[in-house]
Amino acid sequence: MPEPAIRKIATHLEEIRHEGGAPLARPILRAWAAAVIANPFAGRFEPDIAGFMDDLKPLGLELSQRLLALLGGEPSAVESYGKGAIVGAEGESEHGALWHVPGGYAMRELLGGAKAIVPSAMKLGGVGASLDLPLGHREAAYVRSHFDAIEIRIPDAPRPREIVYALAMTMGGRPHARVGGLTVDQVTGEDGLR
Repeated sequence: MPEPAIRKIATHLEEIRHEGGAPLARPILRAWAAAVIANPFAGRFEPDIAGFMDDLKPLGLELSQRLLALLGGEPSAVESYGKGAIVGAEGESEHGALWHVPGGYAMRELLGGAKAIVPSAMKLGGVGASLDLPLGHREAAYVRSHFDAIEIRIPDAPRPREIVYALAMTMGGRPHARVGGLTVDQVTGEDGLR
């Protein structure tokens, strides 16, 4: 299959200084990057789609590199990540699931082999649909302070025969996290959970 036909790439960066409490000692940077591509399977049921994951690998790496650059370029500073897809009306949710390997593994590799699963969300949506990308700590899925989400939306996408593939990274968890659970300083980073 040919490489994905990209219509546009969008990025977003935000800097959180506080959420009602005292100003944070270090602002939390959060970013997402998304590509709007033509859906090669739109309008029909195709039984064998798995090969397209290989075609998406360069896109996963490109979006991961853009995210890391937005956040300052230091892999060790990234604390959490997530991924997702919005599939236009002439596609199916399985077309969004094609992003699991190329999106998730690209971020993990770029970040030096992060161990935790990359949280994910997929849905069918119309033009201007939003998606909450789930976020989780990169080394330990049980770090409760990093259970979060970041909203993505591209005003003119996805069109019916398009897919929006997105990745997100952050340089911190929720501001003023204080509901217990495993903390960042308790992470052993051995099994992707703790």
